[in-house]
Amino acid sequence: MREYTKFYIDGKWVEPSAGAKTLDVINPADESVAGRISLGTAADVDAAAKAAARAFTTFSRTTREERIALLERIIEEYKKRFDDMAKAITEEMGAPVWLAQRAQAPMGTAHLQTALNVLKNYKFEEDRGSTVIVREPIGVCGFITPWNWPVNQIACKVAPAIATGCTMVLKPSEIAPFSGHIFAEIMDAAGVPPGVFNLVHGDGPTVGAAISSHPLIDMVSFTGSTRAGIEVARNAAPTVKRVHQELGGKSPNIILDDADFERAVSGGVRAVMNNSGQSCNAPTRMLVPANRMDEAIAIARAAAEATVVGRPEDKVTIGPVVSEAQFNKIQSLIQKGIEEGATLVAGGPGRPEGLGKGYYVRPTVFANVTNDMTIAREEIFGPVLCILGYRDLDEAVEIANDTPYGLAAYISGSDPVKLREVAARLRAGQVNLNGAAPDLMAPFGGYKMSGNGREWGDHAFAEFLETKAVLGVPKQAEQKQAAE
Repeated sequence: MREYTKFYIDGKWVEPSAGAKTLDVINPADESVAGRISLGTAADVDAAAKAAARAFTTFSRTTREERIALLERIIEEYKKRFDDMAKAITEEMGAPVWLAQRAQAPMGTAHLQTALNVLKNYKFEEDRGSTVIVREPIGVCGFITPWNWPVNQIACKVAPAIATGCTMVLKPSEIAPFSGHIFAEIMDAAGVPPGVFNLVHGDGPTVGAAISSHPLIDMVSFTGSTRAGIEVARNAAPTVKRVHQELGGKSPNIILDDADFERAVSGGVRAVMNNSGQSCNAPTRMLVPANRMDEAIAIARAAAEATVVGRPEDKVTIGPVVSEAQFNKIQSLIQKGIEEGATLVAGGPGRPEGLGKGYYVRPTVFANVTNDMTIAREEIFGPVLCILGYRDLDEAVEIANDTPYGLAAYISGSDPVKLREVAARLRAGQVNLNGAAPDLMAPFGGYKMSGNGREWGDHAFAEFLETKAVLGVPKQAEQKQAAE
């Protein structure tokens, strides 16, 4: 059993403040206790924030070359711990071994490498006549990260923060904290200067609130539910710090009439089921031509029934969802879909046959869903797909945009001109055409209640930089003459 009861503050592993409680971390595959963490307090956050503020005075002045070398060391240490990271992710949030090895853990390396590549050529200064526009590190950053893609969300924040010269305090999810703890060990082994990276375990109402309200923390980046994001913004308001948020989603997936219907519908089902439906950008509302609803139902049913649920170490498509609370929420929403009159195509309430222990959910598909139903409005965050019908393209776009969220959208079709036209009408931060592969340089973030700001690639750097204008700078020739 893992004992992660210390915090990483100012370059050292330290005991939590007096009176700290501990929390058991549950393995969702079998409901056993996999480990234990300490729950930090505002005092622990204060110690970490002060360490980060002290470190910022020197780290913010490091050269591009120094930060490149540091990122290279972090990447090398991450590679050494890759298998440990993948195993931890499987233990803490139930990702199948294949998913942890091929997708979850690799995202850590990918974001670090992407930030390194961007840093090598990023323009921190720009001349505009006698004015120089300077982009400087914003200061101490507070990171509050989720459990569904744990190291992905840690790395996509930490990597650009390091690259731009910021210091930070991280609170990983208390539900899935192992990967964050290992990440701190990686940072320590890489020789990150004391105070640049700090980790405090804890829950949202205590440690999360302390981070978002702390006066020494200059920006807070939060990934999680919209409900919690509102609290982060409220807590941050008195200190007028920058707030970056990547929140919930209820992403539409428009299947156009000229699409390869079999490929688009079955691929849409698989995309929802991946990671047990626990992805904020999952295409959970599939929109199909109303006159092809029966065809879509047959394809979706077959795809759902081909989704194998089971223990993460077995040859399965998906494992459990992360916790009992998440399991119960999903079950109640599945029941709500039945009560509100949606057609249950596959799955339904209860655990899959033969899985009496663990938080396993039956891959579920509803059809003939209308956009006013609860299952079409609320983010379920489980392996549950809603299929809605549309009469024409205008109605499809109207339904797609009729949501408080705007994180992602998906379109399938064969006419490239029509695909671009539909994409232009969708209110979402990222639009995927015909199942395109992820792009680590593509900005990731949402419209409306899906958040603000962008992560990934060069766009992420802007979140960690302040802009300074220096006016009246002498021309180069005058500078040279003055120097002589």
